Amino acid sequence: MTTETDFRFDGGATWLNLLATQGQSFGTRPVERIGTPEAGRRWLGLVGFGVVGELSADDLDRLVRLREALRELAMAAVAGREPASDDLAQVRGHASGSAGALWSGSAQAGVPLDAALAAIAIQALVMLQGPDRALLHQCAEVDCRWVFLDTSRRRHWCPSPACASRGRVRAHRARQGGPSAD
Repeated sequence: MTTETDFRFDGGATWLNLLATQGQSFGTRPVERIGTPEAGRRWLGLVGFGVVGELSADDLDRLVRLREALRELAMAAVAGREPASDDLAQVRGHASGSAGALWSGSAQAGVPLDAALAAIAIQALVMLQGPDRALLHQCAEVDCRWVFLDTSRRRHWCPSPACASRGRVRAHRARQGGPSAD
């Protein structure tokens, strides 16, 4: 079962935190943190988008597809290349959704899923097209590669202590001529 402590909220923006709902994305065993509709609904609530009603499997699939499209846009931005047109179109499609529904009704009643997805997509597009794009950095750990906001412009690893620890051990062993850390 996923707990609130399994989620990462240290990426610098909600859309970047959505990328972290899958850990070790490029490793042999990715960690899916929103693998159930309930986990997806819980994550949305924790980032301020208490969604109206339960999430269905299709709703969760839409959230995961948005995450993966955003991952492509983030990685393209860091690499200085154009993102895949399908992924950009998907994010733009979400952004043109019903973000205005966020401001209607009461906070206790929640927001429609489309409004939450639209707000996340809009946040990403604004960051990717503005000056904060230059602050995006990719974790140096090959199995992580999470894109996060690096205001220091000096980080090599994401805010995860595990990535930094593995990276430092690997660098130390390389300097010493020993085997690398896994």
